[in-house]
Amino acid sequence: MDLSHNLLARLPHDFSNELISLKDLKVAHNYLIALGFESLQYMENLEKLDLSHNLVTSIERGTFRGLSRLRHLYLQSNRLAVIYNGFFFMLQNLEVLLLNSNNISFIEVEAFTSLHNMNFLALTGNRLIHLKFKTFLNIQTISTHIQLAGNPWACDCDLQRVFGKIMSVRHLHVDDYENLTCFSPWQLAGSPLVSVDSQLCMAETATVLVITVTVLVTVIAAIVMAERNRKKNQEKNWNELEGPFDPQEK
Repeated sequence: MDLSHNLLARLPHDFSNELISLKDLKVAHNYLIALGFESLQYMENLEKLDLSHNLVTSIERGTFRGLSRLRHLYLQSNRLAVIYNGFFFMLQNLEVLLLNSNNISFIEVEAFTSLHNMNFLALTGNRLIHLKFKTFLNIQTISTHIQLAGNPWACDCDLQRVFGKIMSVRHLHVDDYENLTCFSPWQLAGSPLVSVDSQLCMAETATVLVITVTVLVTVIAAIVMAERNRKKNQEKNWNELEGPFDPQEK
C-alpha cells in the first residue's frame, strides 16, 4: 500500500485494523508529526515500513512492538532529536534501519539492544557530536554496517577511544569512517577524523603534562617563597628580642 504524497498529518487510531495481512506500507512525503502505538499495533505481517520525509518529532515507546516481522524501517528525513530506549522494542527481525537526515543529537545506550538481526544502520546527516561505545556494542548481530558521516563531531581523546573500540569489534563496521570530519575544536574543524585520531589522545596527554608541570612549579615556588618569608620573620623576631647593643651593660 502506497500512501505517499497525500498530505497526511496523522495515522488514524484504528488504521491497522483492516491491514493485518499487509507486508509493505509507504507513508513517505507526508506531514506526520508523531507516531503512536494504536496506529500500527495490528500489522503483525508487515515487513517494510516507509515513514521517510515527514515531520516526525516523537515516537511513543512501543509504537513498533507489534511488528515482529518487520525487516526494513525507513525514518530518514524527519525531525527526531533523541533516540530513546524502547523505540525499537521487539523488532528482533529488523535488518535495515534508516535514521539519516534527522536532528538526532543523542542516542540512549539501550536504544538498539533488541535489534538482533540488524545489518545496516544509517545515522548520517544528524547532529551527533559524540557517542557511547555501549550504544553499538549492544547490537548483537553477526555483522552490522553503520554510516555516520555528516555529523558535527567534537574530536577529542574520548571520541578517539570510542571509535577505536568500535573498530576493534569484529561484527561492527563503520563504512564511512574515512569520511567523518571534525566540527570542533576550531583548530581541527574540517579535518578528517582518520587523519587526527592518533594525535587526539597524545595532544590531551601533552596538555595534561604541561598543566601538571605548571602547577608543580607554582607549588614549589610558593613553598620556596613561604620558606624565605619564614626565615626573614624569624631573623626579625630574634633581632627584636635581642634589642640594640649597649656597651655600658658589660
